[in-house]
Formats: sequence, structure tokens, C-alpha cells
Amino acid sequence: MFTSISFGLRVAALTLILGAGAAHAHDGHDHDGEAAPASTHVLPRGEASSAEFGIVVVASGDHLTIYLDQFATNTPLSSAEIEVETPQGPVKAIEQPDGVYTLKAPWLLAQSGHADIVLSVTAGANADIFSVGLDIPAASPADANAAGRADASAAQGWLDKVADPMPWIMLAGGLVAGIFAGRAGTRRQALLLLTAVAIAASHDRGLAHDGHDETPSASVADQADRAQREPDGAIFVPKPVQRIFVLRTQLAQSGRLQRTIELPGRIIPDPNATGYVQTALGGRLSPPPGGFPRLGTAVKAGDVLGYVTPPVQTVDVSDMRQRQGELDQQIAIVERRLARYEQLTTSGAVSRTQLEETRLELQGLKDRRQSLDRVRQDSEALVAPVSGVIAEGTPIAGQIVQTTQVILQIYDPKKLWVEALSFDVFDGLREATARGADGPSLALIFRGAGSADRSQSFPIHFAIKGDPGNARTGQFVTVFAARGETRSGIALPRTAVVRATNGQERVFEQVSAERFVSRIVRTEPLDSERVVILTGIEAGRRIVVQGAELLDHIR
Repeated sequence: MFTSISFGLRVAALTLILGAGAAHAHDGHDHDGEAAPASTHVLPRGEASSAEFGIVVVASGDHLTIYLDQFATNTPLSSAEIEVETPQGPVKAIEQPDGVYTLKAPWLLAQSGHADIVLSVTAGANADIFSVGLDIPAASPADANAAGRADASAAQGWLDKVADPMPWIMLAGGLVAGIFAGRAGTRRQALLLLTAVAIAASHDRGLAHDGHDETPSASVADQADRAQREPDGAIFVPKPVQRIFVLRTQLAQSGRLQRTIELPGRIIPDPNATGYVQTALGGRLSPPPGGFPRLGTAVKAGDVLGYVTPPVQTVDVSDMRQRQGELDQQIAIVERRLARYEQLTTSGAVSRTQLEETRLELQGLKDRRQSLDRVRQDSEALVAPVSGVIAEGTPIAGQIVQTTQVILQIYDPKKLWVEALSFDVFDGLREATARGADGPSLALIFRGAGSADRSQSFPIHFAIKGDPGNARTGQFVTVFAARGETRSGIALPRTAVVRATNGQERVFEQVSAERFVSRIVRTEPLDSERVVILTGIEAGRRIVVQGAELLDHIR
């Protein structure tokens, strides 16, 4: 009996060792050490506004961060003086770049709940006093007792091990099996059986614990504010993000605005400041001493840009030689006659009138002879008709050109027109603007409209007022011409309107210092820079006019 009990104890001990091995293999997992999910709440903050200022106060630890903006435009205000009332008296905030002011506030740590902060703001000639409310949360017990939490976690682990019934069950089972196993063969079978039971039990414990994620979760995220879309559709954009996005707003103002039409157009040169370089004879091109001018080269009216040598056919060469021979013979005869007349004039046999006529006849024959030589040798000079730059044309030495061919085109880049095409005839078009795919807006002056049909449209010419900048001939633009009619609406920059995926146009209204709401609107073009909001918003609302595309992408 004693032998059976002793064997049972040995078997139970072996069972405990096998079962506990799996348990100890899992002891490295710290249940209480798992990181909490990242916090999504924002820092304690409060806001206030007046007709001139918009202010946001953010509490972070023992510091206050103050954001000061112009209320109407959301532009950060620098070089302002901000004083905060503290238990020790007024304290001036320290200015940081981009309209940010900071202040140490250790007295905030001593309290929790609602706190009212009084600030006085002075910026230029404007001054105001604000009372901003902050809701300071209570300190987290978990954060205050981090070390105690680690000790409690270790103690809890030992308690879990003691409270686990599986080792005690295996110990009792081994003891009972050893007592009832009397023979050596039975003992051997009991030992194998209990070993299998211990392995199976340890495997079950591992499977039971597989639901836990061994990979440590992400550390607690910092509580820095971030832009996000709220459940009601509004967009929360903290002030630091607004400065990154460079968000600007404008107060919507209603009024009577002119109705405009939108026309396709392209930039053309001013007809009075452009010219073509062509040849009147046709022939072979040759460069001037400095070479042919290339594209973009500035030239002046009268500059020689090249030469054209007219070709001479074989038949023409034969006729010219025959004509030259006849002229040479006539010149020789007239020269001998002139010599005789000069001798006879002294004696009075020949009058002085006959002598002068003979001299004139000889000079005419020589001029005709020289003209025949120039036909074969002289070239036509290509002269710039106007001052400007070379806009088109790449002449090459030796190139044969015809009389109808444009060799070079010259235009003045400071004098450009816009040719728009309209499918309707409009009277009273006087003011207009044009805008290309990228580039500034161009102010236009109406010059005239054609009546000839051009692909079922009528050309309308406008002159660009002032410096056209980087505009070039041939560039496509969109022309916005005022028709003279008026209607009521709100004028906003085109950058304020974004188009949703369903095609609807919308703008973003700043309803508070850090919240923006989307408004569906209906628009019409006003000019190249602005649109008219017909419905969707009311006058006096703050509408985002810069950075609206970035707000539309916040999720």
C-alpha cells in the first residue's frame, strides 16, 4: 500500500511538471500591460469671437496655447498683445510664429471641471476683452499609479496560478492512479496514461488561451488634435491644421450683379502690331550678316532679316546676254558721236543742245546696261514691317520660297487680342474678362463683333487691357462677357466652390472657430475670378474661399 502511494505521488509530480510547463510557457504574456486604444478626443479648448477677432484657447498640461485670427477672413494676427488673468495677476502671453501665443498656467493642474479664462487682446487700433470657458478633465488614476499597476499585475498573476484548478486535479488523479495500480505493468500503463492526460490538458490550456493577441497593441497615441469629420457631417479642423491648410474665409454679401455669358476664345495678335515677312519675287533664301533671327528674337521695323535671290532661267540668261550686247554696241556708237560733237562745238558747227542730248542718251544706255547686271546679281532684302518679336517661322539658308509663303511672323507681345466665338448675337458687350487653364485673369475691352458666319458662330474681338503677362498667341481661354442685365446674388471667388462626386456644387461655411459645414449651392459665372451664388447660403455667413478643396478631402 505504501509502495502504491509512493508511486502515485511520483506520477502526480510528473503530471504537475508537464502541465505546469505549458502554463509557465505562457506566463510571459502580460494581460494588464496591453496598451489602450488610441484616444480620439481633442485637448480641452474654448473659443470666443467679436467683430474683429476670433480666439481659440487650448489647454495642454500646464500650458495654454492661444490662436488669434481676424474674424472675417480667418487670417492669423501677429504682433498683438494678449494678457491673461491668473491668480497671480495679469500675465502677458509669449508670441510665437503665425498668430500663436503661449502661456504657462500651472494653476490649471490644481483644478478640474469648468474654468473661465479672461483675456484682453490688443492688435493695432483694435482692442477687446474675452471670457473663454474650458472644461478641464480630472487626472486619470491609471496615469497617476503606473508603478502600482505593474505590482498589482504581478500579484494578480500569482493569484491566477493558485486559483487555477487544473494542476490540483492532475495531482489528485496521479495519486489515485498510483494507489490502485498494484503491479509493475499496471504502473507502467498508468504512467503512460497520466502523461498523455497531462499533455492533453496542457494543449487544452494553450487552445483556451489562443483568443488573446500576443502582439502588443500600439502605444497610447498622443492627444494632439487632428482634423476629422464628425457624425453629423460637420468637419472639425483644429487651428494648427487650419494654419497648415491656409484656410481663409469671406463674409458673404448680397447685391445686384451683372449677368455674364461664357464664351470659348483664343489669344490672337493685335492686327495693328503684327506683320508678315514675305518675298515679292520668290527665290532662294540667304541669311543676313548676323544670321537668320530665331523665335523670340526682338526686332525693329526696318531691320533686314534675310535676302531672296530670284532664280534666272537658261532662256532668260540668253536673252539678257543678247540685250547686253546690243546695249554695248549702242553705247560705243553714242560715245564716238559724243566725242565728235565735243570737237565741233568749239567751232560752232554743232550746237551745245545737241551735245547735251547726246550725253543724256549715253547715260541712259549705261543705266540700262547696269540694270541687266543687277538682275543677275542683286537679291531682295527681307525687311521687318513692324517692331516686335519673331513669333513664327524658321528660315533656312538655300530654301526656295514662293511669293505667297510667309517666311516670318512678327508681333508685339504687349499688344494682344482675344477672339471669342458666340452662337448668339449680343448687343452692349463692353466689359469682359478672360482666363486660361492656368494663369492670371485678363481684363478685356470690346473691339467689335463680326456678322459673317464661322461654323455657325460669330467672332467677337476684345483687346487685352494692360500688360498681358505670360499670355501667348494661340492660347485657348474662356471669356466672361457682361451682358448689361443684372440679378441678385452673392459674389464669391471660384476657389470657394467645390464639386461633389454626384456633380452638386457646394461651399463650406465656418460655423465656429474650428467647425465647418458643407452647403449645397447653385451658381452662375460672374467673371474669370468669381461666381454668383443664387441659392444655398445667406448673406453674412463666413464662407471658405481658400483651402476648400482640402476640406473636401477630410474623412
